[in-house]
Amino acid sequence: MSIYSSPLSSVPEAASSPLTSVDSGPQSPTACQLTIPMDYVSKPPVIPGKRRPQSESKDQVPRGKRPKVAKPRNMKTEYLDLISLNQSNDKLLHEMQDAKLKKLLEVFRTKRKIVVFAGAGISVSAGIPDFRSSTGLFKTLRSDYKLKASGKQLFDADVYRSNDATTSFHTMVRELSQKTKNVEPTLFHDMLATLAEEGRLLRLYTQNVDGIETRLQPLATNVPLNVKGPWPKAIQLHGGLGKMVCSKCGYLADFEPSLFEGPTAPLCTACEESEGVREAAGLRSHGVGRLRPRILLYNEHNPDEDAIGAVSFADITKGPDAVIVVGTSLQVPGIRRLAREMCLKTRARKNGFTAWINCDPEPTGADVKDCWDMVVRAECDDIARIVGLPKWNDKECGDYSVLERTSSPALSITCHVVVKPKLNLLHNQGITSLNEDSKRNASATGSNNQSKEQDLKQTKIPFSSSTVLSEDKKKKPTKKNPGRKPLPSKPKNSAPRISNKFHTSKFSKAVGKCSK
Repeated sequence: MSIYSSPLSSVPEAASSPLTSVDSGPQSPTACQLTIPMDYVSKPPVIPGKRRPQSESKDQVPRGKRPKVAKPRNMKTEYLDLISLNQSNDKLLHEMQDAKLKKLLEVFRTKRKIVVFAGAGISVSAGIPDFRSSTGLFKTLRSDYKLKASGKQLFDADVYRSNDATTSFHTMVRELSQKTKNVEPTLFHDMLATLAEEGRLLRLYTQNVDGIETRLQPLATNVPLNVKGPWPKAIQLHGGLGKMVCSKCGYLADFEPSLFEGPTAPLCTACEESEGVREAAGLRSHGVGRLRPRILLYNEHNPDEDAIGAVSFADITKGPDAVIVVGTSLQVPGIRRLAREMCLKTRARKNGFTAWINCDPEPTGADVKDCWDMVVRAECDDIARIVGLPKWNDKECGDYSVLERTSSPALSITCHVVVKPKLNLLHNQGITSLNEDSKRNASATGSNNQSKEQDLKQTKIPFSSSTVLSEDKKKKPTKKNPGRKPLPSKPKNSAPRISNKFHTSKFSKAVGKCSK
């Protein structure tokens, strides 16, 4: 036999032991490689009852089940211009816009988890100016206080670096606080409060510092904002003029406009009290802080940043069914990013809806390209007037409820149950039926009545929850389980009772024999 044998041939006898040396003759490399044990891939199990397509071979792994993919939503943006619609008499234009208007009204009247991003535009009708319009604060403050640049300088953290800027800032804050105290909430504010009262407002993210919405009871907020839930309905992203805070100890108090006059900020009363205590105790001084309005300025840290991040993450996770961005230009990067994430999350839902409501056009940019289902050019109060929800504290409208829209009304099937008294039950309780009394009065003899009463079956009514009304319902005989042991029966002869009298024992008997 040749040394270069086939790898499938038997191994020579000389190399039978694994400890013996290999034959000195040349060996095929293929033979050396195939003598090493290898792990072969096992064939996939064949599931009975399923046919394998002919295109697949036997050794091929079967395909997985194809997942169901929902059809992508139509990312089309509709445009509704109520300002031009009110000025036009075109009947065709009104018919086209009415369908869009009904869709918008249905959102405010039926959606259950609405998120609103509100800006200064919702307070313009109350007499509070906005910021970036042609008549906004950034334009008027520049001329009023003779600023070199825009009025945005008075909302920057650098206002406390110079006396002139601090004086202008205090004057502006004092006048703005006086305006907000004398105004009444607008129709749009009342509509937001009604949504919160009905439990359909998931969250209101407001950039306004006037605090008009938080004065309404359903939209009351917490200052400072709590990091852990439950959170209030209204979240002030930029603070508010209703509070003033110490820059050192964080003491909170109600805002007093009379304290903010001139370039010097008022001293903190809490710090002064603690300094007096430390001075009396002979301890070193920690310093006294200054009070400032609790509003967020540009280029400074937001004290409620962690709480706002927590509540926004919870709202995105919960998933709103409608997002309304109203009265804001979304120029602040943080608010723009939050609104974008909320809109994309909502628009990806099956029945989600997002809307931009403003007199100005929607923002442009790649980040907010596909964020809106509808762009509405209208005044905020006009939207609230058309929606027509009752005021949140209106007691004259009575109790009402918002009903969900049903796709198709279901057929209601009503069952009428007729209860007929049984004669045998009435006889056992000593009561005679009306039919029986009429028969007795009509018949001259009582023999017929006795024969009819004998035909009726009498049943016993036990005083328990399981009342038997007739003998038709008989208990079925229970089958005994052959594998189960029978229960022990009660012993016939009861065990003797233990008494105090003891009988004679073995020891007493032995003592008696010895005495004898």
